Amino acid sequence: MSIKSIPSTYNKDMQEDKEPLFDALTTVEHSILIATGVISTLSIDKQNMEKALTMDMLATDLADYLVRKGVPFRETHHISGECVRKAEEEKLSGIDQLSFEQFQQIDSRFEKDVMETFDFEASVERRDAIGGTAKSAVLKQLENLKSILS
Repeated sequence: MSIKSIPSTYNKDMQEDKEPLFDALTTVEHSILIATGVISTLSIDKQNMEKALTMDMLATDLADYLVRKGVPFRETHHISGECVRKAEEEKLSGIDQLSFEQFQQIDSRFEKDVMETFDFEASVERRDAIGGTAKSAVLKQLENLKSILS
């Protein structure tokens, strides 16, 4: 690499531009140590996790449902918000408590199969793209990482 316009090719003046790089490396190093500690001591309480689930967490799945029906996402995001708002107005425990007729009042493109959207496990499995949460996607990512490490 050549650096121009530096008297006598003295490039020690350029070391200050490396400080952010060194800071970033230190941050990465610390992050790896923290992640190692977190993962090695992690305990998962499946019952607690399941208790924390609420149907409103599936509002994006409702939007995705309409996308699969051919509705543009910018519209589905708004429609999904309307469903959440309607459930709150009706003092329902979640959007899954709306009747099919209420979904139809919000948007006529909802079909009877809309109720199939409200399944947490199915929601996880629907995300099967690279980096997704579906078991097949996670296993594929693990295979890739293992091959990189070996």
